[in-house]
Amino acid sequence: MAQFGFENDIHSILKLDMPITNAPMARWQRKASSSNAAALSGLSPGKSANASLGSSKTPSKTPGKNKKVTPSKMGGDRFIPTRNNKQMDVASFLLSKENEPVDPNNTASTSESQKAWSMSLNGYNIEDAKILHLGGKPLNAPEGYQNNLKVLYSQGATPASVKKTRYISSSPDRILDAPELRNDFYLNLLDWSSRNVLAVALHNSVYLLDATQGDVTFLMSLEREEDYICSLSWTKEGTYLAIGTSDCKIQLWDVYNQKRLRSMASHTSRVVSLSWNDHVLSSGSRSGHIHHHDVRVADHHIFTLTGHSQEVCGLQWSPDGRYLASGGNDNMVYVWPRVQEGTASQSVRSWSEHQGAVKALAWCPWQPNILASGGGTSDRHIRIWNVNSGSCISSLDTQSQISSLVFAPNYKELVSAHGYAHNNVVIWKYPALSRVAELNGHEDRVLSLILSPDGSTVATVAGDETIRLWKSFEMDPVKKAKERLVKSTSGVIHHSIR
Repeated sequence: MAQFGFENDIHSILKLDMPITNAPMARWQRKASSSNAAALSGLSPGKSANASLGSSKTPSKTPGKNKKVTPSKMGGDRFIPTRNNKQMDVASFLLSKENEPVDPNNTASTSESQKAWSMSLNGYNIEDAKILHLGGKPLNAPEGYQNNLKVLYSQGATPASVKKTRYISSSPDRILDAPELRNDFYLNLLDWSSRNVLAVALHNSVYLLDATQGDVTFLMSLEREEDYICSLSWTKEGTYLAIGTSDCKIQLWDVYNQKRLRSMASHTSRVVSLSWNDHVLSSGSRSGHIHHHDVRVADHHIFTLTGHSQEVCGLQWSPDGRYLASGGNDNMVYVWPRVQEGTASQSVRSWSEHQGAVKALAWCPWQPNILASGGGTSDRHIRIWNVNSGSCISSLDTQSQISSLVFAPNYKELVSAHGYAHNNVVIWKYPALSRVAELNGHEDRVLSLILSPDGSTVATVAGDETIRLWKSFEMDPVKKAKERLVKSTSGVIHHSIR
């Protein structure tokens, strides 16, 4: 009998339709009782008693069914911040402090002392603390959660705040034929004057292109057919042109009168690099020597720099005239001081990091102490040097022979000309050295690259016997884009330099 009595008790407990005497009151019962209590006590004068009693009716639906349960998994549409007891204590202190009278005896030293104690104890100044501080990050919404909120209004970026992107044409603005151009990596056969005249050497002759008018003028030719032009360099004023030749001489020409002023002989081998610094002309030859010439006096050869063991194919004076940078076929880069009477010919800096011939040299116009150098086929690196500290700031492997470098100040960029294996021109953002654009079109290695006086165009000469003008650095790209729409689809002007 005892067994049957135990089973009956178990069945009675498991029956859900039986009342649970010790269970808490259901929610709808609590709501009804609270409504009745509020109506009887008269605590809700704005509501009538009938309305209160009507709300206490037994619900028509079974309680507990079709009820939206608060999700047990955290990360719904609410953000519950984490606050520790220390934060609540600080909030209570700040609230009580607002009601305290201001102490007139509180001096600046006392305030500093209190601030120091607060920083030591709390880690922050109590005067700057917030009453409520939300700590921690909100959790991500659970998988499958959908936000039903709709965007009623959104404001896009105004046209003035939109960053304008520069258009860089992939085709040259002009192409010039350059027949009989010597395909020699070590020569410097192109230069652009401050008066917008482009000089180019074709074998043993020099031609001038007026980039403003488009006119081509013959300047000079060497007497012997076997001789050839090795280097060109304009003076700062753009009125005189220095010409280095294979017969170890340097000729100085008055361009506008088409008259040779003088011929200077001091080297024992061909003169492949030239650079001006006021009235001093520096020249580099295959012998490895660098000569300084004062063109104002009859005895022009005033100094000799000895450091390179092979041909000096790169030569550049800094914009401020303080330093002369030289690069050679011995993979060396030297920086020499300005010529002064009675000084020794010691280099300021010398770097041997390049593994190939260094012809490409460029000084930064807006940072006179920065020098960029580029190596030949076995090196292929662009290196940025700080002349003051002597350190290499950055280095980049271009995967191609570097024949020329030039800084473009309009957009603070560095432009490099390449031979094997890419035969192209690359624009780099300085100082990040991130690739901005590539200018392709030459069918042979690019030998030289020069920037126009206004900084908007670069001219390149290559072994495919063409000169190409790339207008890639104009300051107003919007205006240029409108002009391109007016131009015909042909666009490129193609004619001979002769």
